[in-house]
Amino acid sequence: MGSLPFEGLKRKIIVKTEAKGEFGTEPENRKTEDLVLFGFVNIDKPSGPTSHNVAAFVRQILHIEKAGHSGTLDPAVTGCLPVALERATRLNEEMLPAGKEYVCVMHVHEEIGKEKIKKELEEFVGKITQLPPRKSAVKRAEREREIYYLEVLEVKGKDVLFIVGCESGTYIRKLCHDFGEKIKTGAHMKELRRTKAGPFDESSLCTLQELKDAYVFWTEKQDDKLLRKCILPAEKAVEYVAKVWILDEEIKKVSHGRNIFADKISKLNEFEKEDVVAIMTLKGEVIAIGEALMSSSEILKKNSVAVKTRKVLIEKI
Repeated sequence: MGSLPFEGLKRKIIVKTEAKGEFGTEPENRKTEDLVLFGFVNIDKPSGPTSHNVAAFVRQILHIEKAGHSGTLDPAVTGCLPVALERATRLNEEMLPAGKEYVCVMHVHEEIGKEKIKKELEEFVGKITQLPPRKSAVKRAEREREIYYLEVLEVKGKDVLFIVGCESGTYIRKLCHDFGEKIKTGAHMKELRRTKAGPFDESSLCTLQELKDAYVFWTEKQDDKLLRKCILPAEKAVEYVAKVWILDEEIKKVSHGRNIFADKISKLNEFEKEDVVAIMTLKGEVIAIGEALMSSSEILKKNSVAVKTRKVLIEKI
């Protein structure tokens, strides 16, 4: 089985200045009421409602003002739909480029052999060009997308079950159609389920009913175990992103949008100039998203501005 580009990626941590963090709380120890205001729920989206509907249901269940999804699923499609809560909605933009994985049932219009299907589908792995469907949220213009892996799991008659890992914005419905054109029999997508959306996979799924039950247990019985299982810390969304951990003395300044100077960084991952960087406290809390103005190796040698603060996640201090 293949893996998405960031999976298995272990970023080396370089210690620049030894320091101990006193500010804040480790994400796993965050109070439940704070999780509700800065977390993600990985909803197991049912067939029927739109992704927007699901986000609205989450907002109603948790009695919060803001909830938003990162990456639309068609109404009939099921599976992983990460929904950001309150301040975590600012992280949705960072989630959009992350790779996705789907399990699909494709119906081929004429019965052909499994080996031929496997051989022809393998040719879609790599860079492909797609014209988005007429009913899509984007402009209809050809665009390049990458298929990271594609494996046929089962063929039964004219139905083909396969798993595919792909770049965000890949249309699986169009992939099935293009496959049918290639083999000159025609084909269409019959069923689709998303099994991974960036760092969120089926291991952390929560149904809308489970979320509602968990909320009732918390508010009426003062039992938060189920809700803490449903809501993941916002830091989950930046698991695959390069990071810098800053000194406590800089946190207040970052909360007001200040850029990060190299001498205020305690430790960092390896990254290149212009990479997206998550700005962290020494207790592991993500407080902002920035852009690297120099590589990690340069940061170790210089004391000028190292990271431009692009999006503040922490409340002003």
